Amino acid sequence: MQNAAFLPISRADMEARGWDVPDFVYVTGDAYVDHPSFGVAIISRVLEAAGYRVAILSQPDYKSAEAFREFGRPRLGFLVTSGNIDSMVAHYTAAKKRRSNDYYSPGGKPGKRPDRAVIVYCNRIREAFGDVPIILGGLEASLRRFAHYDYWDDKVRRSVLVDARADLLTYGMGENILLRIAALLDKGVPVKKIRDVRGTVWLGKEGDTVHYPVAGSFDYNELKVNKRRYAEAFGVQYRNQDSVSGRAIVEYYDGKMLVQNPPMPPLEREELDRVYALPFARTYHPMYEKLGGVPAIEEVRFSVTHNRGCFGACNFCALAFHQGRTVRSRSIESVVEECKKITAMPDFKGYIHDVGGPTANFRGPACDKQLTSGVCTHRKCLAPTPCKNLKVDHSEYIELLEKIEALPGVKKVFIRSGIRFDYLLADKDERFFKKLVRDHVSGQLKVAPEHCSEGVLAAMGKPNFSVYQAFRKRFFEITREVGKEQYLVPYLMSSHPGSTLADAVALAECLKRDHYAPEQVQDYYPTPGTASTVMFYTGIDPLTGKAVFVPRDYTEKQLQRALLQFNRRENAPAVREALKKAHREDLIGTAPHCLVRPDFPKGKPTVGEKRGMREEKPLRGKGKPQGNAKGRQVKKGSPKSAATRSPKRKK
Repeated sequence: MQNAAFLPISRADMEARGWDVPDFVYVTGDAYVDHPSFGVAIISRVLEAAGYRVAILSQPDYKSAEAFREFGRPRLGFLVTSGNIDSMVAHYTAAKKRRSNDYYSPGGKPGKRPDRAVIVYCNRIREAFGDVPIILGGLEASLRRFAHYDYWDDKVRRSVLVDARADLLTYGMGENILLRIAALLDKGVPVKKIRDVRGTVWLGKEGDTVHYPVAGSFDYNELKVNKRRYAEAFGVQYRNQDSVSGRAIVEYYDGKMLVQNPPMPPLEREELDRVYALPFARTYHPMYEKLGGVPAIEEVRFSVTHNRGCFGACNFCALAFHQGRTVRSRSIESVVEECKKITAMPDFKGYIHDVGGPTANFRGPACDKQLTSGVCTHRKCLAPTPCKNLKVDHSEYIELLEKIEALPGVKKVFIRSGIRFDYLLADKDERFFKKLVRDHVSGQLKVAPEHCSEGVLAAMGKPNFSVYQAFRKRFFEITREVGKEQYLVPYLMSSHPGSTLADAVALAECLKRDHYAPEQVQDYYPTPGTASTVMFYTGIDPLTGKAVFVPRDYTEKQLQRALLQFNRRENAPAVREALKKAHREDLIGTAPHCLVRPDFPKGKPTVGEKRGMREEKPLRGKGKPQGNAKGRQVKKGSPKSAATRSPKRKK
């Protein structure tokens, strides 16, 4: 194996290696970044380590088939992905407005990939090479593998495998899946005959042999018009995403049969260690330097991923459908070795930005039962309350952090991935909680209470708000004990299914009471592969079968958002309108508990109006952090406290 810094990106690169043809051409909608936080980098290096020749076709010109002929016809086939995120999410906001930047493209400039990228790429490949094997992978393919509600078209679309005319679709984490497919193709097995590999979806004719027991069968023609049936189908899909207990699932498309085989088992510790020991260049390809680089690398340049999977299972998160609900982690030695590589980088300043993953403080399966019986299909590990079988232990994570801190050249190790605060509170041993506050918070700790209403939190699959309140109280107590000034940055979401205008008012009152003025609020975004998206489309919770209120009206969604930023002058008219609609005129006025001032006639402002024009900001004195201190009034336009700056939510 040739250990070049980067894999070939052009025919000239390929020929310089002495190749006449690659085994695989990997087409991606992202810029080429050879870093283990990028799926293309991991899969290409895993295949390379197994002896396969992989060429990278990054962000090809999709307006014709010519760009897809760059390397000629590959010996084994094309691998196709839209990149690290769904192409529609990359292009559009929750309000369906076109984004002005693309963090996975050179210089952050948009327009380098098409909408519904995997479909477009596959159709261009078919134009160029006809029946060449095409295997889909990555997040967009994984989350659209079944018939799925599409927010942008506002309808139920067919499986992306059907529309893309590809041969196979891989879902979840693809290392072992693609190694198995590659081995079969290398032996001469026709791609149409590869139908028993776990973690794949294939398309055949009705009556073809399914190699695994089937959990359920559904017809697309029914799913696209029957919302109750669509919700039921998602429930079956959700309960069969575990490699131990999961069964096959079938969908019919006018004489064709789509089959999802059960999931591939997750990589165990030794396998993960081997993956992360591969020779990544750890940066973007130098061809992007003159274009301003690739912005997405900045989030991960000095960070390490120590785990995979998440048993938190929030309903609005696609992790349960992609990485799965069972957690695996790398060995301490493996993570430390990667950190040593980071410390040797020329621009390293002594700070490890994150030691995390989907949820930073998970290191293993939620309970021993998951190893033999799989995850529970009818309850969550943490919500609404922690399961009695939950294993809560931060000791290995503490050891990992301490080993990294001891490395020469490391000044500080931060944790910036999400901390599951209910899991942290369930640990009777406070060593990690205290160490987190003392050593690993970079001024602000991001947490995700999301809302305060019991009904909304239940629809989200989150714990009761009282759990967050207990966490916040203890966080600030420990902060004072260690003599630091630190803040919480709570993520909040407006207009999630289950959230009424009254719920949004309650959250605004909560923010007022806690003296917190969020600069950013996440509007609920219905993306493929989540239970919340099914609720948004059907008005049914697919995990319980119960009806759920859904705020679909654009005006109501704007009112809910305005309530969460009630302190902004430009939101005052919308806040007043929302409070009137919710019959909460008692919150319009100049009293301390009010959210917005009355709409005074134009002219000289009254004393009450002046008071209403001010924002509440937290005290900045030592030991009195945000959310745990009496607020002082700061005139609008004053310098913003770092305590109230909310970093951009990761997508």
